[in-house]
Amino acid sequence: MTAMVQKIFPSPAAALQDVLFDGMTIMSGGFGYAGNPESLIAEIFRAGTKDLTIISNNCGNENFGLWFLLTQRQIRKAICSYLGVNRLFQAQCLAGDVELELTPQGTMAERIRAGGAGIPAFYTRTGAGTLVAQGKPVEEFEGQLYIRETWLRADLSIVKAWRGDPAGNLVFRKTARNFNPEMATAGKITIAEVEEIVEAGALDPDQIHTPGIYVDRLVQSTINEKRIGELTTRPRQA
Repeated sequence: MTAMVQKIFPSPAAALQDVLFDGMTIMSGGFGYAGNPESLIAEIFRAGTKDLTIISNNCGNENFGLWFLLTQRQIRKAICSYLGVNRLFQAQCLAGDVELELTPQGTMAERIRAGGAGIPAFYTRTGAGTLVAQGKPVEEFEGQLYIRETWLRADLSIVKAWRGDPAGNLVFRKTARNFNPEMATAGKITIAEVEEIVEAGALDPDQIHTPGIYVDRLVQSTINEKRIGELTTRPRQA
């Protein structure tokens, strides 16, 4: 019987030590403050790896996540769907310091899914007739124009899950799921940080979101901030 490959690493730094190189492409899960691989991002920041192409929904928020890589100008290009309230990201894009490829959010999710599924291109109506279509092949299907989008893949995918087991099976919690399951399939190497590592067999097979076949390395999170993006309150009615 073949022994199980050891996927659990003692720290985020150990999980990343032999996979980082200048000029690489990294997919980073997360949406706003939810589901970001904060511990792994912090180690990429410390390593100083540069000329990165980052694929992520919004490239971090101020003082959070991928934002730290921007402070050291480690990011050369960003493929994302939203600049949000990240003023540093906006400033670097407008100044031409970071090459920006804006992609509609649903299209971006499908491009990542296609990358993981081995589908090099697909057609979508989203963006047809707009700036999004510039430079892309356009075809007509049943009287409607569709633009051709290409897959997204990465040298490294870093994702954040709620629970994981020694085989690398992952369970995400609520909105922290976001882009993470798709990104886990589309990296040459996928590293997952999890809030809790459970014993083999502890996860209900019907509740697993990402099968361990997609996960190369697993590490316990060292940062779990659980920030809230916009908090609005009002007095309770008597």
